[in-house]
Amino acid sequence: MKIVLVGAGSIQFGLGTLGDIFTSKALKGSEITLLDINIQSLDIVLQTTQAFIQAHDLPYTVNATIDRRSAFAGADFIISSIEVGNRFQMWDEDWKVPLQYGVHQVYGENGGPGGVFHSLRIGKVILDIVKDAMEICPDAWIFNYSNPMTAICTTVKRMYPQAKFVGMCHEIGWLGRWLPKMLGRAHEDLHYRAAGLNHFSCMISLTDRKTGENLYPEVLARADRFFEQEPGYSDLYDSYRRTGSLAAAEKFDKGETNLKSAYTWADRKLVQFMLKNYKLLPITTDSHFGEYLSWAWDVVDHRGILDFYDVYKVMLSQEVPHEIRLETSERVIPIIDGIITDAKSEEAAVNILNAGLIDDLPSWLVVEVPAMIDKNGITGIRMGQLPKGYLALLRSYAGVYDMTAEAIIHKSKEYAIQALLANPVVHQASSLEELVDRMISKQERWLGYLK
Repeated sequence: MKIVLVGAGSIQFGLGTLGDIFTSKALKGSEITLLDINIQSLDIVLQTTQAFIQAHDLPYTVNATIDRRSAFAGADFIISSIEVGNRFQMWDEDWKVPLQYGVHQVYGENGGPGGVFHSLRIGKVILDIVKDAMEICPDAWIFNYSNPMTAICTTVKRMYPQAKFVGMCHEIGWLGRWLPKMLGRAHEDLHYRAAGLNHFSCMISLTDRKTGENLYPEVLARADRFFEQEPGYSDLYDSYRRTGSLAAAEKFDKGETNLKSAYTWADRKLVQFMLKNYKLLPITTDSHFGEYLSWAWDVVDHRGILDFYDVYKVMLSQEVPHEIRLETSERVIPIIDGIITDAKSEEAAVNILNAGLIDDLPSWLVVEVPAMIDKNGITGIRMGQLPKGYLALLRSYAGVYDMTAEAIIHKSKEYAIQALLANPVVHQASSLEELVDRMISKQERWLGYLK
């Protein structure tokens, strides 16, 4: 087997994914190619990996290159996690420039105008990556960790419908932290399924694996008491400001804590609102779920969102040890193992083309659903009809992804403006063309292709 890591120069992604690979029995003997545009960062990861393989006598070969087409030759699996440009400088612009034009977006990463601009930047680059893969290794599975997930995956599947392109996100890992503690049950005894769009998904069912008992009523009864004092990012940021250290990392397993929050419903005031008005538990926090709702500005924990952003900047900018840990931090390697070994296992969340998996959402839209993993690959589990009120919220954002994909594929500023006009977060129209022109001039290297 040959595995290519795109963006491997990132210490967190590169070394973290290598640790996952080295825990796999099915992938023993594989060739691993590290690919990045930053040759210095790439060399650090390569040398660290070679030393680790030698020290632990592991049956893998590893090489590195900045040549994408040569990296993809003979690839069976491609795992990609990239960003373009100065991440936080552009994120600040995505968030704050629309605010100056009067758009009340709560975060500016994946939804709202900020999410559109982010998609327009990175989507074009990822299309180029997939184009090379389709020409060189068309049968390879491509796993994407980059955001904005739904926009990227929808655009890729529209341009390259034959691509085995799957979006991966670890937000559903929050259920593994919340539910056992909330219900006083072991995680392995709980069977939950969630569905929706990436970062805009709710738990649809929850049962006891042994008895089949519906446990959702227990969640609705206990959520208030649990979330009222569940720690959030404001608590984490307060601790960082006191101590100067931040023991946090992005991964699927969210860990456990017995601490009590200094805040009420920290990061989760929108979660509280959804539980009360829709009887549904979102699988993520306000900063993500609130990006897609016109009324989220009025509900979310704004302090928690601002503190999360500051925590995230610290998390990704602090010095990271150049070490590989033999642990499974994300779900992509277990999925690859499942394909190779015909595991016939259920995976909690993947982002794949809808094609009837969720009723009354467009077939062309990429949705986040559970899936079966076996020798045939990744097969989405049909979720059928979602609760009507929740489905109406999902539908209200679908048109944004449609026009964003069209803007990227056709390099069209007009379609980009229409993506903003379709956006439920946007309540202004007269200044949108000026806003788009401002963003294109500010980020000309990445958005200058829009004509």
